[in-house]
Amino acid sequence: MADIPTLTLHSYWRSSAAYRVRIALALKRLPYRQVAWHMVKGEHQQPAYRAIAPFGLVPMLETDGLRLQQSMAIIEYLEERHPGTPLLPADPAGRAQARALAQLIACEVHPLNNLRALKRLRAQFGADDAQVQDWYRHWCTEGFRAFEAALPPAPASGYALGAAPTLVECYLMPQVYNALRYGVDLASFERVRAIADACARLPAFDEARPENQPDAPQSAAA
Repeated sequence: MADIPTLTLHSYWRSSAAYRVRIALALKRLPYRQVAWHMVKGEHQQPAYRAIAPFGLVPMLETDGLRLQQSMAIIEYLEERHPGTPLLPADPAGRAQARALAQLIACEVHPLNNLRALKRLRAQFGADDAQVQDWYRHWCTEGFRAFEAALPPAPASGYALGAAPTLVECYLMPQVYNALRYGVDLASFERVRAIADACARLPAFDEARPENQPDAPQSAAA
């Protein structure tokens, strides 16, 4: 462990994308420090942050003299730099399948339901809370339906692809967390619930949960 570089994760406790990276770091048992930027208050759009993260988004990982944005790029970098506790299967087909399932969440579900999209619904189209929640539930439900259809037969572990969590769980669990926040009915998604139950038994997933982050308000941890 002596060769592990200093890792600094720029984050926000409720950011789904940062949550993915926290899971990966916890599964790989990589120590890191967090710098919080309050997204609801717009701190991530301020010049101080944009000077080091041009997209003005979290997460951003500083390591090895690099500043990396985008959760997929960050996790893939960690996977190559620290291959212990692998987050991708060993075979090419399995690796492609893991990436495809993770990207289904990252590219097809999350962009429609992230903070920027929901704020735009309110500001431009006058959507009220009930309409925003209905929007969220619709696209999350559609995404989980496609996700389950794309899964291979369930392994005995309960995880998506094999005996241990992979990139897939890093992406799915934040989406499940948010789905529960917005009242998405998961009753018909047996595999999603089974994966979530398997992950809940691992300390790494509890460590990465939003309410367990240093910048989470006390009420979130209650």
